[in-house]
Amino acid sequence: MKPLRQKISCALLVSVAITAGNIRAHAQNIYKYTSETIVKNGHGQAPPANTIFDDQMLLNGYAEKYSNLSKEILLAMIKDDTLTPYRTAAAIRVFRKKFSSEVVSREKKITEKILLRRLHRTDSPFVQVEIMHTLCQMDRYRYFKSMVPALIQKLDHYNTAINEIAFDSLNQIIEAGSNRNREARIVFNTLRKILFLSRKRLAVVKEADAKLAKKLKLLRWSIKVLGNQELKKLPKEVISLL
Repeated sequence: MKPLRQKISCALLVSVAITAGNIRAHAQNIYKYTSETIVKNGHGQAPPANTIFDDQMLLNGYAEKYSNLSKEILLAMIKDDTLTPYRTAAAIRVFRKKFSSEVVSREKKITEKILLRRLHRTDSPFVQVEIMHTLCQMDRYRYFKSMVPALIQKLDHYNTAINEIAFDSLNQIIEAGSNRNREARIVFNTLRKILFLSRKRLAVVKEADAKLAKKLKLLRWSIKVLGNQELKKLPKEVISLL
């Protein structure tokens, strides 16, 4: 009887080990395919298992999913402290594109408070960029001076998705304006400070990388508006790159 009991015990142990291994593997698969790590395509099917995590794709996916939501629901999502940063950023983006130009008077003030509250509470650069862009679109004169320099700072972020989103936001803000001297001066002074702090590194740069190229494009726009006399105020290391 003892040998039989030992065989049964061994079989049970092996079964438990296999079951535990399956559970761990299943949990890993669930994590791999969770909505926060892989975006579903337009047909609701998950991409292959070797899909590389893409912040931009994830944000775009949520924005598309929320595109038909009402203004009230989007604002409720923005106020929700339990929502993930990607979902919050997507809700803000959809709100900006669909409703930011419609809110006026008291509703506009309430919406600005909601966005500013979220901006002060979040550590997510995705949420920050979307809010900065939205506030500039809602009240350009009031927020350009504070939000555009902050967006320019995001061009140095280590995450390339943040660089791209911030640069697109800056271009959209500039294109929506009338090439005002006041706004060009804000952009120029911000970039001038950043470039002066990078003089040593710029001295050995022969060709601008992606981050620097974005800054130089914005700098060219500001000089075009303000005039070529502004070139004298830039570090000499920048002139050759321009």
